[in-house]
Amino acid sequence: MIEVENLTKHYGPRKAINNLTFQVAQGEVVGFLGPNGAGKSTTMNILSCILPASSGTARIRGYDIFEHSLEIRKIIGYLPENPPLYPDMSVRDYLMFAAKIRRMTGKQTGTAVERVIENCSLKDVGHRIIGRLSKGYQQRVGLAQALVHDPDILILDEPTIGLDPIQIIEIRKLIQELAASHTIILSSHILPEIAQICQRVIIINEGEIAAVDSLEGLTASLRKSDRLSLTIRNDGNKVEEKLNSLKQVLSVLPGEKNQFLLECELNSNLQDEIARLALENQWGLVEIKPLSLTLEDVFLKLTIEEKDVKA
Repeated sequence: MIEVENLTKHYGPRKAINNLTFQVAQGEVVGFLGPNGAGKSTTMNILSCILPASSGTARIRGYDIFEHSLEIRKIIGYLPENPPLYPDMSVRDYLMFAAKIRRMTGKQTGTAVERVIENCSLKDVGHRIIGRLSKGYQQRVGLAQALVHDPDILILDEPTIGLDPIQIIEIRKLIQELAASHTIILSSHILPEIAQICQRVIIINEGEIAAVDSLEGLTASLRKSDRLSLTIRNDGNKVEEKLNSLKQVLSVLPGEKNQFLLECELNSNLQDEIARLALENQWGLVEIKPLSLTLEDVFLKLTIEEKDVKA
């Protein structure tokens, strides 16, 4: 569906993105992550045919972004970080305008506008002037214009920015529903949002691809040890010392309320041995559970930690 190869963009002497190569399959939902200034928005603007690339190629459903930009614009819906709104128009008039410039007919236009007003929870503000709406409502109007022509592909740059918690849940649910029938590239700084919605993650750092994989694949490739969380009722019987005495335990970090974080060798499977140790020493075992890497852990390892190593 989307094929990107060696995509590069220069702003004067600075490379905003450098030789990006990735693919997005039809019906896939891909999260696009990176620190501020990493090149995410630049890449999205190029794929949306708003910015030209300096070199490289990108094709969307077989259409080349350089040669077939009009065809591509018909099949994508794009929500940039700052929605392209006309503040002096009412919500309904703006969405009617957005539908008409997509060359929708009169009957199609009315049906499409009502659909996105319903889906984006804009019924109560359909008559209001956009410039007088809250930032959260303006963000929803921007999402509605990206959806009005029911595109096959959605490119969403921070779609929940500025929304309150209830609105975030509503828009996240809408994106999950759209994922059943659309190909989606989603950029967000809310990492749990990416983890919940996206099947794969593309992490970009300093204009280059740092990783492309599912969250499970990324955590498996980055995991160098196993982590266990131990909670007990009694901690007075040399708990830390005895845990450290286990051969495959690398470190023990005490936490709050009789909790301990254990770093262990990979595939050590120490739960049974720790349970026996707790029983023998009358620690009052409450819980032992494995801890996996979160998307936040992966993101930090691939952006901040690797950057420090290179430096």
